[in-house]
Amino acid sequence: SGSFLDLCYNPELAAEVTLQPIRKFGFDAAIIFSDILVIPDAMGVGVNFVEGEGPRLEKIQDLQSINRLTVDIEEKLNPVYLAIENVKKSLSNNTSLIGFAGSPWTVATYMIEGGSSKDFFNVKKMAYLNEKNFTVLIDKLVLTISNHLINQIKSGAEIVMLFDSWAGVLNHDNFFKWVIEPTRKIVENVKKAYPDVPVIGFPKNANILYEDFVAHTKVDGVSLDSNLSYKYIKDNIKGRAVIQGNLDPIYLLADRDILKSKIYETLDNLSGDDYIFNLGHGVVKETPEDNVRFLVDTVRNYNK
Repeated sequence: SGSFLDLCYNPELAAEVTLQPIRKFGFDAAIIFSDILVIPDAMGVGVNFVEGEGPRLEKIQDLQSINRLTVDIEEKLNPVYLAIENVKKSLSNNTSLIGFAGSPWTVATYMIEGGSSKDFFNVKKMAYLNEKNFTVLIDKLVLTISNHLINQIKSGAEIVMLFDSWAGVLNHDNFFKWVIEPTRKIVENVKKAYPDVPVIGFPKNANILYEDFVAHTKVDGVSLDSNLSYKYIKDNIKGRAVIQGNLDPIYLLADRDILKSKIYETLDNLSGDDYIFNLGHGVVKETPEDNVRFLVDTVRNYNK
């Protein structure tokens, strides 16, 4: 397909990559093959994926560069919507289709840092010390991300998810300002268009701020990273939103006995009508495929 982004923008190939894990493992839901950085790419920021280094973006450094960003993303992202239509045609009725986007804070970090970051110096400097400019950027991202999710639903996604990979680097006040508030606005926008479509949030590494995220954003579900204790989840989150995740993906590299005991431990503590079994983050690339099959079978055969 060429580059990674070329693959994201190829409706036939993106659909095929989405469907492969469903054919192999029989998961209950498919998530569209795409990337959170299609949003800045569609807004006019140059995005490249460098092998061994990750994403590289043209840096957004001032109000002038923020003002230049377009919010008309539909045409550029149409291949994503076509891929969703293609997947939808191929899925059985009992397999759900999930659309997704990056959350404003996380997408903004990539745009301002020009890629991944160890200390988030540039984005924090703008968010904490130049709130006026940063608000303009976040407002643009709220609009484009809302529209992107709505367009994915229009194309056939039955659930949408917001990934906030860098939510955990913010202090309490800025977490409310730059994670909770923008997410709340996006949920509101999506619900205006599609009241019955569930929205899942994933404020990775938010720690004790998870409960505030659930309480104030009005998400229907929340994805739990692997750092949260069962006690914290049961005391502060369970019963307030549908929960998914929490198992550390590293256990998929363990031998079967350890993996099975960890799956059972997770299910014993969290299972119920409001729990979706999932990992606390993405599958590690070294994971043996047989272990994924074993996990699916173990979860399906579990009886509390």
